[in-house]
Amino acid sequence: MELIDFHHQFNEEIGWAAFGDKDWKEPKFFEKFCEALCEMGALATADYARFFNPDLRVRVDGYGGDPVESDNVLSLIVCDYDQSDEINTLTERDMNRTFKLLERFVLQARDPKFRHSMEDGHPGSDLAELIHARWSDLRKVEFYLITNKRLSRRIDGIPADDLNGMPVSYTVWDIERLHRFDESGGGREDMVIDLDEFGGYIPVLPVSAENDSYTAYLGTVTGPQLADIYGRWRARLLEANVRLFLQFRGAVNRGIRSTLENEPHMFFAYNNGITATAENVKTITTDEGTFLTEMTNFQIVNGGQTTASIFAVSKNISIDLTQVRLQMKLAIVDPDHAVHLVPNISKFANSQNRVSDADFFSNHPFHIEFEKMSRRILAPAQAGTVRESKWFYERARGQYQDAKAYLTAAKQREFDAEYPKNQLMSKTDLGKFLNVWEFKPDLVSRGAQTNFASFANGIIKDWESDRNQFSEEYFRRSISKAIIFKEVEKLVPKQTWYEGGYRANVVAYSIAKLAYDIDQLKLAFDFSKVWTPQSISNSLSDILAVSAKAVHEVITDPPSQLGNRSEWAKRAACWERVKKLEIDWPEPLENLCITKKRDNELVAVGKKDQDMVIGIDAQIKVVNIEASIWLQLKEWESSRGILTPPEQNALRLAANAAVKLPREQDCRLAIECLYKLADLGSEIALDQKKSLMI
Repeated sequence: MELIDFHHQFNEEIGWAAFGDKDWKEPKFFEKFCEALCEMGALATADYARFFNPDLRVRVDGYGGDPVESDNVLSLIVCDYDQSDEINTLTERDMNRTFKLLERFVLQARDPKFRHSMEDGHPGSDLAELIHARWSDLRKVEFYLITNKRLSRRIDGIPADDLNGMPVSYTVWDIERLHRFDESGGGREDMVIDLDEFGGYIPVLPVSAENDSYTAYLGTVTGPQLADIYGRWRARLLEANVRLFLQFRGAVNRGIRSTLENEPHMFFAYNNGITATAENVKTITTDEGTFLTEMTNFQIVNGGQTTASIFAVSKNISIDLTQVRLQMKLAIVDPDHAVHLVPNISKFANSQNRVSDADFFSNHPFHIEFEKMSRRILAPAQAGTVRESKWFYERARGQYQDAKAYLTAAKQREFDAEYPKNQLMSKTDLGKFLNVWEFKPDLVSRGAQTNFASFANGIIKDWESDRNQFSEEYFRRSISKAIIFKEVEKLVPKQTWYEGGYRANVVAYSIAKLAYDIDQLKLAFDFSKVWTPQSISNSLSDILAVSAKAVHEVITDPPSQLGNRSEWAKRAACWERVKKLEIDWPEPLENLCITKKRDNELVAVGKKDQDMVIGIDAQIKVVNIEASIWLQLKEWESSRGILTPPEQNALRLAANAAVKLPREQDCRLAIECLYKLADLGSEIALDQKKSLMI
C-alpha cells in the first residue's frame, strides 16, 4: 500500500473509532498510534492525559505508565495530529517547538504553584503529581512525538540531551515510520546491532546443522556488552518470549544478582547463559577465529531474566561486571520460518524460569478458529437495514486491508458492506471485550499488552481443557460483548457528569460491575438480546449509564497516598471498592438475564455442534493434503520413531484418504501428528502447518 493510501486509511479509521465526533479524533489518534508503539515494544503501556495551556506554552498528551514499573524511566507523549487529507511535513522548527512544549510541562510539573493551579481531578494534574513524586528516583526521561505528518527528510536525528540534569531522549514516530511498521505485518522495524558499537565483536564457533532452515553459533558475551545492548534495545530483545523483567522478586533473579555482586568471575560456571535467535548475522574470520560483527533482529528466547538482571546491576557503579562472561547459543533463523521456529526454540529452551504458553499465543489455534467463525457467521441485519453482515476478526495486523487490497472498486464496496469498518476487531480488542466480563477491569486498565497476556493464559487453559467450548455460541457472545463495550464507549462522553478523562477505565469498570452484580444474583446475562438486534436496548443503556456514574466516582476518588487516578484504576483495590458499591439500578437486573440452567444448556448445545464442526474440518484438511505429502511425513517419522503406533496408523490412513475417507477421530489425530512433526523439525510438516494456518 502506498503511503498516501495508508494515510487516508489511517485517518478514516480514526474517524470511525471517534464515532464521527471530531472532538474525539485526537484521543483516538493517540490510542491507535500508541497501540502500535506498545505492540512493537517501544512502550509498555500508554495512558491518555492531555493537558495544553498555550499561555504557559506547555503541552502533554499522555505517558507510558508509572516509571516505577519501567525501570524508573519516565515516558511522555505529545501529539501533532493533522486532520488534513494531505500528508503535510513536520519541519524541524515545528518538531522542536512541540518538544519544547513537552519540556516545559515537565519543568512546570516540578513547580508546586503550577501543580496547585491545575484543576483537581484532571488527568494532566494527576500526571504532574506523578512526575513530582517520582522525579528523584528517575534515571531517564523519554519524549515521544507521534504525528500523522511526515518528518522532514532534512532531519537526520535528534541528539540526546538533559533537562535540569536529567538525561532526556527524543523520538519521533511519523506516518511514514508507522506505515513501515504496518507494511511489515505488525512486525518490528529491523533491529540491526553493530557489535563494534557495543563492546566489540563476539568470538563464536560455527555449528553445522543438517536442517537448512537455520544455522547456529556458540559464543561468549561479556556482562557489560550484554548490558549495553539491552540498555539500547530493552524489551525488544525479549519479544519472542514476551516476559517482563520481574525485578529481583524470584529466587533465580536474586541468585543471579548475588553472583554478579559477590562472584562475578564464576558467572560463566554458575549460569546457563542465553539462547538467542537472529534473522541474519555478519561475521569475519581471522587467525584468531570467527567473530560476529553484526546481528539483525536479535532475540533472546531464553535468558531474558539473566539479561535484565545484568542490566539492572550495571546501574550500580560499585559493581564491576568486567569479569562477567556468559555463553550464548545463537540460531540464525530464516524470516519465513521464524514465526513457527522461534516460539518452539523459546519453549524448549526455557528451564530456569518457565515461560507460560501465553508467550506464544499469537500462533495459538484459538485465533485461527475464531477467525474462521468471523468469516463464516452472519450477524443479523440491524434495524433500518436489510442486509446481514459479518464481524472481521484480525488475528494478524493488516489482514483487513490485505483482504481489500486487490479488489476492484465495486468489489471493495461489497466487502465494506459485508465487513463494515466498525465491525473490525483485533486480538487485543477481543481480550479487552472479554476480560471485563471475567471481572478484570483493573487488568484491562493496565493496557492492551498486559491485559492480553492474562487473556491468553485463560484461553490456553480453557482450550486445553475443552476446545469445543469455543463454539459459534461462544463467538456470538463475544461479539455481543464487543457491541456492549463499543456502545458504552459512546455512552460515557454524553453523560452530564462526565468532565473528560479516564473514559477507558470507566467503560471497563461499568461493564464489569454490571456483570459482577448479575453473577451475584446467580443469573446469567442474556446475550441474545444484544446479538439479535446487534445493538443494546434503551433499558440496558440506562443501566450502563448508572453503572458508569457510580464507578466514575470511585475511580476519581483514589486513596490519598496514591493520588493518580489512572494508576488507581489499575489496582485490585479499586475493583474491590467498586464490587462493594450498592447501586440503585433503574430497573431490575433480572430483566436482562436468563437462569444459569438455561445458560448452561445453550453452552452445551454449542459444544456439541462445535465437536461436529471440528471433526468435519479435520476430514477436509486431510483430504486436501496430497497423499504424497502424507507418505513423505510417514517416511520422515519412521526414520526417527517419534510417533506412537496409533499416531503412525493415523498417518497411514490419511495417506489413503483418496481411496477411503478416515473416521473423524483418525483425521483429527493425523492433523495433530502433522503439527507435532512440524514442531520437531520436519520442513514438509512445517510448510503444511503454515498453509493450514493461513
